[in-house]
Amino acid sequence: MAPSRRYWLMKSEPSVFSIDDLARGPNRSTCWDGVRNYQARNFMRAMQEGDQVLFYHSNATPPAIVGIAEVINTAYPDPTQFERSNQHFDPKSDPQNPRWDLVEIRHVRTFASPLSLTRLREESALDGMVLLQKGSRLSVQPVTEKEWRHILKLASE
Repeated sequence: MAPSRRYWLMKSEPSVFSIDDLARGPNRSTCWDGVRNYQARNFMRAMQEGDQVLFYHSNATPPAIVGIAEVINTAYPDPTQFERSNQHFDPKSDPQNPRWDLVEIRHVRTFASPLSLTRLREESALDGMVLLQKGSRLSVQPVTEKEWRHILKLASE
């Protein structure tokens, strides 16, 4: 029996890589590379093709969920960890036992109106959401199906 679809949130600074960049990319997709946090990496390793992703603009005014992407390729070694000239180079990563992975995602849709962090905090249905927890800084995090459905409802209003 195949595992059920899961839901995630991935953060990106729009000045570095925005949802518009994803939408304009080749095949409207990209490799989500450069993640250098073990917990975020482990979440990426748990992703399956077809899992849905909330695309979040962090370090923006205001920070907000701006759309949806889909996982199209599961985790595999991130080549930037071995590229000395890359800002994501990790001299401690061993090609025989890579430390860091990436996943590939594809743009699904951009919301007509972003859902700001302030707006999300107003929703009691989202009280337990990882994004809204004090000190939550993970760039990749799980989202429950209940949270996912509520956010889609807000996005359609």
